[in-house]
Amino acid sequence: MMKSLKLAALAAGVACAMPALAVDLTAISFGGASKDAQAKAFYEPFEKATGNKILAGEYNGEMARIKAMVDTNSVSWNLVEVESPELARGCDEGLFETLDPAQFGDQSNFVKGAIQPCGVGFFVWSTVLAYNADKLAKAPTGWADFWDVKQFPGKRGLRKGAKYTLEFALMADGVAPTDVYSVLATRDGVDRAFRKLDELKPHIQWWEAGAQPPQYLVSGDVVMSSAYNGRIAAVQAESNLQVVWTGGIYDFDSWAIPRGAKNQELAKEFIAFSVQPEAQKVFSENIAYGPANKQAIELLAPERLTVMPTTPDNIKDQVAIDVVFWADYGEQLEQRFNAWAARN
Repeated sequence: MMKSLKLAALAAGVACAMPALAVDLTAISFGGASKDAQAKAFYEPFEKATGNKILAGEYNGEMARIKAMVDTNSVSWNLVEVESPELARGCDEGLFETLDPAQFGDQSNFVKGAIQPCGVGFFVWSTVLAYNADKLAKAPTGWADFWDVKQFPGKRGLRKGAKYTLEFALMADGVAPTDVYSVLATRDGVDRAFRKLDELKPHIQWWEAGAQPPQYLVSGDVVMSSAYNGRIAAVQAESNLQVVWTGGIYDFDSWAIPRGAKNQELAKEFIAFSVQPEAQKVFSENIAYGPANKQAIELLAPERLTVMPTTPDNIKDQVAIDVVFWADYGEQLEQRFNAWAARN
């Protein structure tokens, strides 16, 4: 009897311990080199520290997928990586859980704007003009050159969406980076951006996943492309791909928790873990995106900082994405863009 009771107690103890060891978190990112860096900096160390497994998935930023999960109470993702405009819009629409900023540390340690009501920015990145220096006789200096197919012949890569594409079109048409959003907020400004896109349309090869621009550039399918700066830096050692920082648009990628997701407390623990200085340092060492936690900057080697979008020389001629603009106008502009892109 005593032996049976001891066995029962042991079994009960194991059963109580099992959930802490067996809980999985599904973390959805944009994939590619960034996902690889996340695995090294966040997923593997978190698993080692807590015993909880991270199931890493990918998507292309489709908010409709998140909305469908939330609306049907069938949320299978615990964490999702989102860009700032989608984070703001999703928060307004009730697609993401609200978070307590105090859980993630002193806000003064973070780049301004990283901590939001429904998400926490874990890195800063830029969409920039990238080019293959082996395919061009001279280096482009900005978006006006990107549109100049006479001086710079060849295909161009652009992200298939309104965001960034419309801003770049206006800059190519002579609008200063600092004035882009005030112009784009007018009907005439939107029409002007689409007219400029009309000029380039026959020469565009669209991309949707962040891994595609460096592939297109290396293969020679395009000679220039908009691209995420970290994706280009990841292949510069074995290619002659270069970046033009002037006219780039910088933003945060943030962790958000879809409304109704399971294991929310564990998901918040993971978010807090990912924005600790050491984790941020490892992430930035593996992909050239700036840490959201400023304490990580002093941990990085000076030569690494030169390829970060947030260093003074690199950021001075860039523009911060206007989150409020895209939250207010994004849906209608994406609809107009999709209709425009579908026309021959």
